[in-house]
Amino acid sequence: MKLRAAVLLLVLMSQPALAQWRVSSSQSVGGFVFPESAAYDAKGKVLYVGNFGGQKLAPAEKDGLGYISKVGLDGKVLEQKWVPAQGGEPLHKPKGIWIRGERLWVTDIDAVWVFDLKTKKGRKLALPGVGFANDPAVMGNALYISDNRNDKLVKVEPADFLGAKDPKVTEVIAGMGLNPNGVYPTKVGMLLFGGFLAPDKPKGLYALGVSGQVRQISDPIGRIDGLYEMADGSLLFTDWNSGSLSHWSEKGGITKLADGFKGPADFTVIPGDARSMTVVVPDLVQSQLRFIQLRR
Repeated sequence: MKLRAAVLLLVLMSQPALAQWRVSSSQSVGGFVFPESAAYDAKGKVLYVGNFGGQKLAPAEKDGLGYISKVGLDGKVLEQKWVPAQGGEPLHKPKGIWIRGERLWVTDIDAVWVFDLKTKKGRKLALPGVGFANDPAVMGNALYISDNRNDKLVKVEPADFLGAKDPKVTEVIAGMGLNPNGVYPTKVGMLLFGGFLAPDKPKGLYALGVSGQVRQISDPIGRIDGLYEMADGSLLFTDWNSGSLSHWSEKGGITKLADGFKGPADFTVIPGDARSMTVVVPDLVQSQLRFIQLRR
């Protein structure tokens, strides 16, 4: 019995790679114009993709050319301009998208929108002091929004302000030299975020605790855009410095999963079973979505 247990232990110890995520397939699709973000609607089984539009990459320009596309899980564009409605208030440079229930939130330079997924009814909320609204994430009853260029994080309460009388915008952190970009809520009430500043000024991963204190949880990495927490607490992230989608864990560090991106932006995850998932990464610069199948 002891010999059998020892053999089993040796077998398990000799196969650590079986638990590691790896790319089993990767496919890029076009039909987009400077896509900065993708979000998965689990109920509708579709994706929503934010496009800057236009002929040049100008992420802070208020040109009214932005739009959100409704996309199938195979990458086929189902509705190129899901919003804005023709003749309605325009979108400029829609960046991060977050979906919860029947609501979709999207940032747009100095404002954030919330839309009803069924009716497309929307409301725009100005964000005082914000000049480059980037990634949104809902945690509890608050919507958190990053602004990496102005080095701040704000929150909107209530998160679903579509019908709220007086939504409140509050500054959470500012001027700490962290330049928050990708944000993601944890299961234990912390908000994770990655920093994004310049190629020669790499930023790391950070955790905003329930008390409001910020803790750095990684060494400087690069220019972190999208962020996603896995079931085991490890993270997926995109990094402009390395042009990659990577995996990070506190014990295992960083493992690069896919590279070759020119502008790996705010991605989304389509869950599979316990051993598989699909990661949809917009390449802002190449105007593509890359569908990456991960397995372990």
